[in-house]
Amino acid sequence: MTIALDTRSATRERPSEDAGQHWIAVCPLDALHPERGVAAILDGTQIALFRLRDERVFAVQQADPYSGSQVMSRGLVGSRSGRVTVASPMFKQIFDLATGECLDTVGKDARTLATYPVRIDDDGTVLVDLSLRLEGRQTR
Repeated sequence: MTIALDTRSATRERPSEDAGQHWIAVCPLDALHPERGVAAILDGTQIALFRLRDERVFAVQQADPYSGSQVMSRGLVGSRSGRVTVASPMFKQIFDLATGECLDTVGKDARTLATYPVRIDDDGTVLVDLSLRLEGRQTR
């Protein structure tokens, strides 16, 4: 199941050690179910969040790089050679959740997913850093 979270007013103040970063509070960690994707809209940018059973959380662009459809949160979480992956629900390309690298192009040219840093605050809030998008470095 995919739920949409709109966090337009959830920007957190940046601690001094995070200069240049744009952390946005998304949701409590408990709102994310292990091995399932969740779509969120952060400052108008659609992302897909994935929580693993070991409590790690990954954030990638919601747009499938091959179809352009906003569906990555519906992808299947898995692994390949020790790397955590998500399979696109559209054309079944396999992407590394940590790097965005396409590990199986299914015969097409290689494309990548934009990835975003994620951290969990002491209170269990999931935060995503959108500074890459703000600097115009989002991969399409």
